[in-house]
Amino acid sequence: MRRNLVAGNWKMNGSAESIRGLLQGIKEGAAEVAAADLVVFPPFVYIGLVEQQLTGTSVAWGTQNLSEHASGAYTGEVAGPMLQDFHCTYVIVGHSERRTLYGESDEMVARKFAAARKVNIQPILCVGETLEERDQGVTESVVERQLKAVLDLEGIEAFNNAVIAYEPVWAIGTGRTATPQQAQDVHAFIRAKLAERNPTVAAQTRILYGGSMKAANSGELMAMADIDGGLIGGASLDAKDFLAIARSGC
Repeated sequence: MRRNLVAGNWKMNGSAESIRGLLQGIKEGAAEVAAADLVVFPPFVYIGLVEQQLTGTSVAWGTQNLSEHASGAYTGEVAGPMLQDFHCTYVIVGHSERRTLYGESDEMVARKFAAARKVNIQPILCVGETLEERDQGVTESVVERQLKAVLDLEGIEAFNNAVIAYEPVWAIGTGRTATPQQAQDVHAFIRAKLAERNPTVAAQTRILYGGSMKAANSGELMAMADIDGGLIGGASLDAKDFLAIARSGC
């Protein structure tokens, strides 16, 4: 049986003071979330602080991005081996904001996925369609294309140690929301695509929902058969909200 994963993507938010307070609240409530795994994703500059605060707890930490390169003349980039030094467990690759704002292609995302695996950090692969693509009825072809780039490079067995997050970009900060059934339909499609290559791997791969999940809708979403937790944005910046989401899936 797949265990839920609730991941907090802090994006470019926080300060040393606010992060200490946020982590204290999460640590105090983590014991109430026995049936789900928790992980937080701070900005790069705060990974050391988060490691100090969370070492020895049940809460894991990771990073929002990494370079496809292991080292070299890539000003401003952060490599996988560097993240190992801070004992990161997960890394987000292919987030919709990286794809749309910074032009990351499917092929680049696949190379980042591979770079994470080389240093034994679990990638959380983000896939999903824009509002225009949803309205054009091409959701499945977009998601399949994004997924195929990774499968072709790394193979289905790579998902024995990886996570997928479905992000309906059209439902993030737009006022439009995906219904639990709409989310479930895409999650089931993703799992079916994995199953075409290996049913066993498909059955154990965790697929998170990343479309503005909040405490008010998380229980209904995580009750769906193929939704195994959430990649949480704004709600992860409040310990009570983040923990409420995690508890709702238990």
